[in-house]
Amino acid sequence: MSQLTLILGTRGSELALTQTETVTRELLQAHPGLQVERRIIHTSGDKRQDLRFSEFSDVAQVDKGIFIKELEIALEKGEIDAAVHSLKDMPSDLASGFQIAAVLPRAPIEDVLITREAYTLETLPKGARVGTSSVRRAAQLKWLRPDVEIVEIRGNVPTRVKKVLGEQALDAVMLAAAGLIRLGLMRGDVIEIDGFSLHALTLDPVKFLPAAGQGAIAIECRMGDEATYAKLRALNHAGTETRVTAEREFLRLLGAGCQTPVGAHTWIKDDQLHFAVRVFDEADLSTKPKELEMSGPVSEPKQLAAKLADATGRVS
Repeated sequence: MSQLTLILGTRGSELALTQTETVTRELLQAHPGLQVERRIIHTSGDKRQDLRFSEFSDVAQVDKGIFIKELEIALEKGEIDAAVHSLKDMPSDLASGFQIAAVLPRAPIEDVLITREAYTLETLPKGARVGTSSVRRAAQLKWLRPDVEIVEIRGNVPTRVKKVLGEQALDAVMLAAAGLIRLGLMRGDVIEIDGFSLHALTLDPVKFLPAAGQGAIAIECRMGDEATYAKLRALNHAGTETRVTAEREFLRLLGAGCQTPVGAHTWIKDDQLHFAVRVFDEADLSTKPKELEMSGPVSEPKQLAAKLADATGRVS
């Protein structure tokens, strides 16, 4: 394959395609004359939207990457040169033979509460039905509001937003701000969809911790493909890489995956990397979570993650 052509693999959702368009623009700007092609690949997670994530154990392991496995197969076969992912969908321990070549500047990391009326987490009606596909969001919400009912929802971002509309509407849904913003659905505290205006409350990441890697776009390639790696590496954002390296290392050391109820919030201030975590007991989500916060040099994200992981007492 010509080094003047680079084939990007992507899922087929509107959000995935939008993220791949962003990567394409950045590549063309960094490498004038490069030809970038797009190839849509359907993953297990996309094909089986009839299943809840909790039902995937008989089909594939969610934490082993139901949204990336087929993309990695295409990489291995040489059908694509690189794959574009939402980083939070990637296992914390990648399969051998693959590497994350670059992460783009991070979008907002917060979660968003979407409702028809202007509710907050505190003012949601007693017994409110709240839709989410994330066990982390579900665990934190039940911890803060034990009375609410969690409803697991699937589908692309617009489909999930519209769960608060219609005859069997939910009282609220929770989604990542990054996807809503990238798709142009959310402006400020309003979401416009199908002629409806919905309320969008952006949650404080200090109080409602995001997922590890949330808001970051990652580009994956084969180990040993130095030519492709060099092209992709030109897009890497150092600050984002530092933060997500710490977050993903923390999950790896805990043996946690992208569907484990762990909140992770990092920020950089005065050349220090600050890291707060909230870890729930998977066996009993009603148990009070462990909450820890530490800081360390920006140059040592994995060391900071290791200290935090060790302090949880859950590292074997």
